[in-house]
Amino acid sequence: MAELSLDELRAELADFAPAEAKTATYTPREERIIAGFGDIVRFFDEHARAPLHGEERDIFERLYAVRLDRLRVLEEARTLLAPFDKHGLLHAAPQVAEPDEMDLDALRAELAGSEEQDITTLRHVPSREERRAAEEIANRERCADFEKFEPLFVQVQKDLDARRRETRPFVRDAGFQKADIRAGEFFILGGQIAYVAAVGDPIKAPNGETDARLRVIYSNGTESDLLLRSLQRALYKDEAGRRITEPEAGPLFSGMSDGPAPIFASEAEDGDVETGTIYVLRSKSDHPFVAEHREVIHKIGVTGGSVEARLAGADKSATYLLAAVEVVATYKVFGVNCRKLEGLIHKTFAGALLDLTLQDRFGSPVKPREWFLVPLEAIDDAVQRIRDGSIVDYRYDPTAGRLIESEAHSTRA
Repeated sequence: MAELSLDELRAELADFAPAEAKTATYTPREERIIAGFGDIVRFFDEHARAPLHGEERDIFERLYAVRLDRLRVLEEARTLLAPFDKHGLLHAAPQVAEPDEMDLDALRAELAGSEEQDITTLRHVPSREERRAAEEIANRERCADFEKFEPLFVQVQKDLDARRRETRPFVRDAGFQKADIRAGEFFILGGQIAYVAAVGDPIKAPNGETDARLRVIYSNGTESDLLLRSLQRALYKDEAGRRITEPEAGPLFSGMSDGPAPIFASEAEDGDVETGTIYVLRSKSDHPFVAEHREVIHKIGVTGGSVEARLAGADKSATYLLAAVEVVATYKVFGVNCRKLEGLIHKTFAGALLDLTLQDRFGSPVKPREWFLVPLEAIDDAVQRIRDGSIVDYRYDPTAGRLIESEAHSTRA
């Protein structure tokens, strides 16, 4: 066999060379159509079916269903998308939407009114956070233990009728970015009285803010577990949204209002609504003064969430004397306003406030708050007297290290 030259060999092999791939070029509109159809194909890959109409469906599935129906009837689109239609989606008959299902215009309106008529382009679509907030506000379910909460709503309505409570517009607090929401507070939202029964552990939202999951009970016997920031947004947007104030006499004294007395106990009794915890801390600081008086230096606080979460990172915070702490006492709180309760306790022991200045980790002087030179027995006595309402007749004597009857009470007696 004659030996082939290099040129002859190249010519012989040319017949077996793969054809050069042709690079398809598309107009901007065609690229948008292909990208929009790609969303539908990915939906099929994930769910093993084509997107469907129906109000019970996810908003984006409904959008894909409308888009697919439009593509199926456009000859231009079917021809363009044929190479990408690996599931045969374009050959199925268009779905016939039920009368109560959304047409394209209604769907656009729900997605915040896009002005773009191109079926592949969405503008002004609500963010994931906004959609989640709207879903959570609307996602209420029956409250299985509403009988525990119903007396609270009855009492609040009585207080409003007797003008012991007021309703005020929900506005941003002066000096703060957002109005505060705490466990035990009442609001009016969507025409219903809403009670914040519990505040969960703090969580970090995607925007960097601190958030928390709430348990909110409504006067119509429903409840929801929306986020704190979602409730704030709903109250801001509701023109009739209101904060319900505490009774003028305060909810902490059983003998001073017609409302139920607060309950402090190690365990909740049947029917009681927990709204927080009084906690007493002792510092493990090696500061000379703290170390010398450790047994009588206590921090007293009230939280509507988890005590453990509240103490996270204590050793790096001047609030906790830049040292680890130990919890030496806790008292569960039911049916009271945590902020007012904490203020009352601090007022009771104001004469024993710890006057101590420390240097933080940057060398700046700081003066911790909420620490008191008070023995644990005196704190326990104060809690019990708050429970029975007799605290109004006592004051703390720093010299004696205990509560003593106030002069006004002695005179009345």
